[in-house]
Parts: sequence; structure tokens; C-alpha cells
Amino acid sequence: MTTYAHRTLLLALSVATVAATLTAAAPVVRADAPGTTGPALTWRPCAGPGGLTGQECARLPVPLDYRDPDGPQLSLAVTRVRSERPAARRGTLLVIPGGPGESGVHRLATKGPALRKAMAGAYDLVSFDPRGVGGSTRAGCELDAGDRHLVTLRSWPAPDGEIGGNVARSRRIAEACRRHGGAVLRSFSTANEVRDIDRLRRALGEEKLSAWASSYGTYVGAVYAQKYPRHTDRWVLDSIDDPDPSRVGRGWLANTAAGADDRFPDFAAWAADPARESEGLRLARRPQDVRPLFLALAAKLDREPKESTTPGVPLTGNRLRQALQNALSSDALFAETARLVQQAQDPAAEPVLPAALAGPMPDQDAAVVMATVCNDVRWPASVPAHRRAVTADRVRYPLTAGMPVNITPCGFWKAPAERPTRITADGPSNILMVQNRRDPYTPYFGALKMRRALGERARLLTLEHGGHGAYLANGPVCGDRTVSAFLTTGRRPRTDTDCGG
Repeated sequence: MTTYAHRTLLLALSVATVAATLTAAAPVVRADAPGTTGPALTWRPCAGPGGLTGQECARLPVPLDYRDPDGPQLSLAVTRVRSERPAARRGTLLVIPGGPGESGVHRLATKGPALRKAMAGAYDLVSFDPRGVGGSTRAGCELDAGDRHLVTLRSWPAPDGEIGGNVARSRRIAEACRRHGGAVLRSFSTANEVRDIDRLRRALGEEKLSAWASSYGTYVGAVYAQKYPRHTDRWVLDSIDDPDPSRVGRGWLANTAAGADDRFPDFAAWAADPARESEGLRLARRPQDVRPLFLALAAKLDREPKESTTPGVPLTGNRLRQALQNALSSDALFAETARLVQQAQDPAAEPVLPAALAGPMPDQDAAVVMATVCNDVRWPASVPAHRRAVTADRVRYPLTAGMPVNITPCGFWKAPAERPTRITADGPSNILMVQNRRDPYTPYFGALKMRRALGERARLLTLEHGGHGAYLANGPVCGDRTVSAFLTTGRRPRTDTDCGG
């Protein structure tokens, strides 16, 4: 979910603090005024130290349950940066965060400078913290600290492939969330996030929104475009989730096994490059030797965990595998993992764990990552079926050792309140998809399924590159130019196209 549905567990350790700093002091938003179509937003300056100049924050009330719009309300942290060129402004660009569990407030603060430069005043830039995230209304499960480590929230099997411990932990986590999360936790879902976005659109006074959605946010963005096609202007989906409505988060997690295999050769080539010699990070003489070296080391750590610099948190085989999963998201993280591999090989060294692996996640961060994907679709609970799937996946994809198809707390979750949305080609042709060829978290084959579902509504820009997150991140310059041109001028490739080879 972004525990299992990929990515943002890596960000969650810091996101909540940053988002709360930016939004906690914002005044409560007024309720809907008579004669208006949405709540009024009261903005205040909130740029943090070294942050985005001109950033403002507000709070948006949203119904806990949209079937009872006048009932209990939750509060979402909202942020914006106004266009610096009012004469050039054409509307609002919504930055839809990924995850589940990523803070849009934090994302706009960090990506805002580059995005503002690229947009050249064409938009007010707006984002938000979804339910359960950062400065918005939160909920927790009161999980034991041991159940909140990344390698326990993700269901890594035992060294011999046994999943009995995963089954017990999954039951325990699901029961704790049922007991302590309440109606607020049950409201964390893609369907409600989409409704919240449309409520934000109305509060902003916009007939249409443009959007840049990334990672899990691409599924949110696709569902919004399906539900509210008349309110979409220029729509960018970046690093795209498989929209299969029968699987959703379960499919995203399963896909990461093949995604890791697709991406690993980039790490192997980097780690065998002679340029690493002077850095002290060269792992092998040939790229083809890096994979067996890594697998053998992980197996050794399965048998003999090594004490790390974090007391009570040893480097195990699964922690090494998880460190690799994290690093595959960006070339910038390769050095950290290569250094960890070397420390694990050196009998005299004490490995330094990456921050995301050194301690438990905050309870509320763990809760929202799980709850969103568990609330979206029913997950199977058959222990024998999961055991068979793990056994087969460990053979086919040893880098991930069966984790992507293992049992999770979602298997013991309460049934979802509504069915996932099926994405179709119904609606305006105003979507640009941008996807790295070797993305470990949202693999290319999943993006192709979204492309087929959207039909003539979309064009796909394939980037001959690796890593997760393309626009203004891990993609080549040609991709940035194409996305920026689409958002600012409306020019979109006439057909699906590639760049960056």
C-alpha cells in the first residue's frame, strides 16, 4: 500500500511535520455561505523558512460522509501560490499528491519553485493534504511500534518464505485499525479524495481545473476525470498506476515485483561503472555480477543479521531488500545503497541504515497509507492462496522475495463502502500521460493499461529513462519541455511518442 501501494512511506517520516508547520495555525474556514456553490477559503501567508515565496494556506471543510453533507465535517489543509503575472494567468493548476500518504502542501513547497518557473505565470498553483495526511484531519490505529517499521508494514516473508508471521501481523493491524480508527479512518478513500477535489474546485471559484498528478495521484486524477469530465482542463498524469478496478492497490503492489526487475539493470550498471572506483562504491567489475552479489548478501543476512548503528535494529536480508526498493526510485539514491552493501560485506563495519529503515513510522502515517488502499477495494484473505503466490513469486522475482503478492492487513479489512471506478474513454481528449520506461513503482506495463482505458482521451509520452516520477524529477529534459508546453499552450503530441533515448 504507498506502504503497500508503493512510495510515500519514504516521505511520511518527514511530511507530517512539514505540513503541520505550514498549516496548523490557519484559521478555521467558514461554512458554505448562502448563495455560493462551495465553502469560502480564508487565506493567510505560510511560507516556511527557505520555502516558496508567496505561499498561502487555508482550511477546507469537507463532509466526513458525503451522503450526509451537513453532518460531521473534516478539515483539509490547502495551499496555493498565486500567479506572478495576472495578465498571463489562465486558471488554476492543481498538484495532486501521490502515495497514498503524500502531502500536497509539502509537495508544492518543494516542487513549487521549478513548477512556477515552468508555468511562467499561467496558473495559480494549488495543492492540499488529503484526508489523514499532514495538516488535515488525521486518524490512527494505535499500532505497536514493531508493526510500524517499513519491513513489517510491508509483508516481507520470513527467510524461508513462510508467511505465518505476516498473517498474524496483518490480522493484528487490521483489528487495531478497526478498533481505533473509527469513521474517520474509514473515510480515507480515493472516491472521497475525488469528491474533496471537486469541493476544492468550487471553493476556488473555478469552472475547470488543470492538474499535474503523480504516482497514486494519477489514479485519483483519472477517477476525477471520469467522474467530473466537464471540470477538467489540461490534465497531466505522471508515473501512472494500473487502473484495473478489480485490483487497484493490490495490483499496484503486485506490479512492483516486475518493476524492480525492469529497473535493477540501471543500478547494476551504475554500481559496476569504473567511475565508482574513485568513490569507493564499485560493487563489481561487470554489471551482470551485481545481481548475484546482492542476492547472496541478502540470503546471508537472512541467516546472520548484522548489528547496525541503530540499537536494536539489525540489518537483515529484508531490510537490505527494502533499501534497494527505496533506491530504485531515483539514481540519486544508488550511492546510499551501494554503501550499505559494502558495509554489510565488511566484517569490521557497522552498517548505517537509511532513515526510512531505522525506526517505526508515526502511527497516523502508517494508518492513512494502509487505510486508503484497503478502503478502495476488497483484498483476498486466503492464506493457502497467498502462500502459493509467495512461493512462485520468490522464484520468478527474487529481488522482492515474494513481498509484492503476500498477505496484507487489507485481507482482513472491513468490506469497502463502494466499488472502484472503471476508467473509460468517455470525456474530452485533454489528458497527457508521461511515463518513464523503467519505473520500479508504477511499471510501464501498468501505464499501458491506463492508456488503453482512456482511449482517445489521452496521449502517452514515453521517456527512455529509469526511476519513479518523471516531470521535473527523474525524466529527461525533452519530457519536461513537452509537459510544460502542454500546460502553458495546450500543445500536445498528436500521437503517442517517445523521447530521451
